[in-house]
Amino acid sequence: MEIPKTMEAMVLTGHGGFDVLEWQENWPVPEPGPGQALIRVGACGLNNTDVNTRSGWYSKQVSEATTGGAYENVDPDDPTWGGAPLTFPRIQGADTVGRVVALGARTDAALIGRRVMVDCWQRDWDDPLNRDKAGFFGSETDGGFAQYTVVDQRNLAAIDSPLSDAELATFPCACITAEGMLTRANVGPQDRVLVTGASGGVGGALVQLARLRGATVIAMASAAKHEAVARLEPDALLDRAPEDLGAALRDAIGVETVTVVADIAGGDYFGQLIDRLARGGRYTCSGAIAGPIVDLDLRTLYLRDLTFTGSTVVPPEVFPAVLRHIESGALRPSLAASYPLCELHAAQQAFIDKKHTGNIVVLP
Repeated sequence: MEIPKTMEAMVLTGHGGFDVLEWQENWPVPEPGPGQALIRVGACGLNNTDVNTRSGWYSKQVSEATTGGAYENVDPDDPTWGGAPLTFPRIQGADTVGRVVALGARTDAALIGRRVMVDCWQRDWDDPLNRDKAGFFGSETDGGFAQYTVVDQRNLAAIDSPLSDAELATFPCACITAEGMLTRANVGPQDRVLVTGASGGVGGALVQLARLRGATVIAMASAAKHEAVARLEPDALLDRAPEDLGAALRDAIGVETVTVVADIAGGDYFGQLIDRLARGGRYTCSGAIAGPIVDLDLRTLYLRDLTFTGSTVVPPEVFPAVLRHIESGALRPSLAASYPLCELHAAQQAFIDKKHTGNIVVLP
């Protein structure tokens, strides 16, 4: 196919409110370099990291829950998850699905025309386990909030699925994040896993992937979203913040403790979650949408032999594992809504409002 010289794209120009996300109709189409592929984007999902990066929430000067608003007076070198300041302009968007339309030198010609999914984690492929050298698609490199994007061919997987591009775009970041958390916590059939925020993308993925590991899964979500979360088939479903979590667990599964807490919320409820961990239990975290600053009694941590793990950069084998689950049909997409890319402001506001269940995507 003939590749145009310019494209439509939503371009991030700095940290701030929605005004720093600028719609461009004549942005240069990137050219694939050696080892790279040019993707015609079919759909791209939204994630918390898009909002957090745009607003400056990653700054240690910010202590409140994610709101999506612009945070004032943050050091421009500080609000980044990866330790190095972001460069602008930047095209965000990690959850990219599309078709390969052009290739650079030293690439696999068989990729042309294939529908592909992007592995969000950009690695130094000479040192792939080095977390300090890892970057994120749509953060350290331009991503999928555009009609075209360039990707290292080693970060692509051709996918065979009857699902639409929009449905497939609900999977990558959420499922990679969730599988990374469960891998760090070594979840298996013997575990009782408590999942916070189960109505969101990562939370829903945690429910499904923990079930695939044979664990007993207890999902937490607001009552208004229980019907949708129930379709993911958790073993038990609780309110998002029961006043007496121990009693709620006892009523639901017959015991007052769990062996694993998979948390993406944090905030004021953190202490109750930790108190419900059995001796030798594990807490794994990959988000803090309810607030990054929590209270912890260190005596609880050491006297009960607990293990805490943070999970951000995942091992390279996580993406292929997720892909196999998608292609086998073991994972269900949870598409809450789709918007045209030019309406990204509205899509991101809907994402921030959290009235939806599942994932929101944009279509270039």
